[in-house]
Amino acid sequence: MEHKYTNDLVHETSPYLLQHAHNPVNWNAWNENTLAKAKAENKLILISVGYAACHWCHVMEHESFEDSLVAQIMNKNFINIKVDREERPDVDQVYMNAVQLMTGRGGWPLNAIALPDGRPVWGETYVPKKQWISALEQISELYAEKPEKLYEYADKLEQGLKTLDIVNLNTDAPVFESAYINNAVKIWSDQFDNDQGGMNRAPKFMMPSNYHFLLRYAYQTNDEKLQDYVNLTLKKMAYGGVFDQIGGGFSRYSVDEKWHVPHFEKMLYDNGQLVSLYSDAYLITKNDLYKDIVTETLAYIKREMTTENGAFYSSLDADSNTPEGELEEGAFYVWQKDSLKTILQNDYELFSDYYNINSYGLWEHGNYVLIRKDDDEKIIKKYDLTKDLLTEKKKHWKQILTAIRNKRSKPRLDDKTLTSWNALMLKGYIDAYRVLGEPSYLASAEKNANFIIKNQLREDGGLFHNYKNGKSNINGYLEDYAATIDAFLALYENTLNETWLTTARDLANYTFDHFFNEESKMFYFTSDEDESLVSRSIEYRDNVIPASNSIMAKNLFKLSHYFDNVHYRETAISMLNNVKPEMQEYPSAYSNWLDLMLNYTNPYYEVAIVGEDAKQKITELNKTYIPNKLIAGSTTDNNLPLLESRYKPNNTFIYVCVNKACKLPVSEVDKAIKLLKE
Repeated sequence: MEHKYTNDLVHETSPYLLQHAHNPVNWNAWNENTLAKAKAENKLILISVGYAACHWCHVMEHESFEDSLVAQIMNKNFINIKVDREERPDVDQVYMNAVQLMTGRGGWPLNAIALPDGRPVWGETYVPKKQWISALEQISELYAEKPEKLYEYADKLEQGLKTLDIVNLNTDAPVFESAYINNAVKIWSDQFDNDQGGMNRAPKFMMPSNYHFLLRYAYQTNDEKLQDYVNLTLKKMAYGGVFDQIGGGFSRYSVDEKWHVPHFEKMLYDNGQLVSLYSDAYLITKNDLYKDIVTETLAYIKREMTTENGAFYSSLDADSNTPEGELEEGAFYVWQKDSLKTILQNDYELFSDYYNINSYGLWEHGNYVLIRKDDDEKIIKKYDLTKDLLTEKKKHWKQILTAIRNKRSKPRLDDKTLTSWNALMLKGYIDAYRVLGEPSYLASAEKNANFIIKNQLREDGGLFHNYKNGKSNINGYLEDYAATIDAFLALYENTLNETWLTTARDLANYTFDHFFNEESKMFYFTSDEDESLVSRSIEYRDNVIPASNSIMAKNLFKLSHYFDNVHYRETAISMLNNVKPEMQEYPSAYSNWLDLMLNYTNPYYEVAIVGEDAKQKITELNKTYIPNKLIAGSTTDNNLPLLESRYKPNNTFIYVCVNKACKLPVSEVDKAIKLLKE
């Protein structure tokens, strides 16, 4: 195909960057050559950050970046850089912080203008074409006539950026008490939506880490009211349009309060974490709805998001083409009443009641987003059905509608692979295997782990962040190490394959060498081997994905038990103590830290299982929800600290230990569970 314009992005592998390779804007990728060019030519840098599944990024591209007049202004006055935020979260973080300081808000697309040295002086999110042109002209004029004003502003902003995400060492003695967590949950509960679940506002994000912590806390404290709230949230999310009722898998968030109309992009990181969350929720409640969510989501991941070599793709776009060829958000997923009547015929009445083809399920312009309101029992009673018949009908509906949907224009796939997100999905698979015992889930987890070892782990012990077309070229961030260590520890606990445990330890040691800040006892987001940016941040607030530092602190807590390592243990305590002063103010941004704190306020058990039946006993033990434990095990003699001198031929013993004191070994799992619940 002949293109009128081609820019430097044509050499990139990121689908998001490639989408802009034929804009009239002279886009460059973020690299040392581009930054050197800006300095050499003494030109302002225009940095535009987005990602492939971002709806408003596409809108701005269509309005402004495909427009030759806009391109003319951009090319004349700026060195233009396009950034895929998923490939370069470090760059995104710096300019996002700057835009939030300047405007009080953030989001994508993220557009910033910086001096030739990279220091930001202006920023905004989505900007309509007319205002975009006006802003570019004003800043260009100011730079030409009074550059000192921009340099003065950059100095102030730089100081502001350097004070953000600074964590000081907390020299107070570390005291972690249940009362502190109870109070944090009490403050947090004021924001709960006890009618629709989630937080009492819209849009509604799933925030898996929040509900994973609340699920555990409610269980461990026997707080029935909180258990009801968490289960309400999980049910409403599962019933909502935010879950793809036909094809499985979750979108990023819902724009309304009832989880109905999603922002239709599907991200790998949401689905990986939600599989883990619903797996644990099923383990506690045995609610079949949760099991269905896990199996349907993993079926979607296998079908749409998995490569032949076991890696996972990043996302599916929110937008796809309508039959008329217009790019429209949600076009692939929505239904019209008349076509459903034709497709479903005699089943239409039942289907429309089940999925609310009525005012409750109507979105806009005659489009319906499927949403559930009633549980299966109510529908079975109302229509005098059996459970098996309803299950059969649902299966049939999904097959018919899937076949029709697959004839539509599909949303664009972001087919790059990111190590951190792959590790979150790997963990989802291993958690689903732990709870449901499905061997194919373990096979997918191991295949992905081997992909990471083979393709993303370098000879120097470091990780790459990205992979596409057989190529990995971006140095890993703390999030890659934290998520991979976490996943490998879970893999070890379920397989007893020590390779995963020792690799997790080696990756942790690598992060101490290249990411650790000795003064604050926290980890930087970027390696000391990366080129320096305006500021080097420490990511410690939990978001949709928990902060890399909170995952890392949990990893070190576990590794300290496995290897009896004082340095790991003391670092984990220091890290938690450092963020403790902030945690009660805004608990939802510290849920993974609060989860770690539960390990200190409750007994934390080391369960060592040694003998030829160790794997079977682990499988049996995993049928009970016990979040405050780790498992070590071996089928042979082993010199790991928790296993040393414990192997007895012809016997399999379970040792339950807490605070370096062990109960007498038992051979029956139910007796071990009693010891764990004392």
